[in-house]
Amino acid sequence: MQISPNYLLQSNTRTLLDKISKTFAKILPIYWAFLTYMLLKPGVENMEYPFMFNGIDKVLHLCIFTLLGFSFMCAFPKIKFLTFIQIMLIYGMATEILQDEMELGRSLEGLDLVADTIGVLVGYFVFVKAKSW
Repeated sequence: MQISPNYLLQSNTRTLLDKISKTFAKILPIYWAFLTYMLLKPGVENMEYPFMFNGIDKVLHLCIFTLLGFSFMCAFPKIKFLTFIQIMLIYGMATEILQDEMELGRSLEGLDLVADTIGVLVGYFVFVKAKSW
């Protein structure tokens, strides 16, 4: 019986994806807990630094939610897109509402939710593109 090289490549790819999924399944809860803490901790007066600009918080939201979306998809690669986006949107909305309700110097901002949504979509599409390599 002869095994084709294509079969071996598919088998190695599947094994690699399983290892990546298991690794991200361990990392995701830690990152998610840290992210929740950072999003809900009391707000402080921003100090001026040379790298800061108006709207930097939106860029940060986009980046951290891109990483969250990518990590989530790596941990649960077989999840349906609709389920994924619902979980991410509920999380983004919940953190924004909690920021406003906790009255710790943070407030609900619609543009943060837009940045969060764009971020998780970027994370999703980066995962899809990386998976197809």
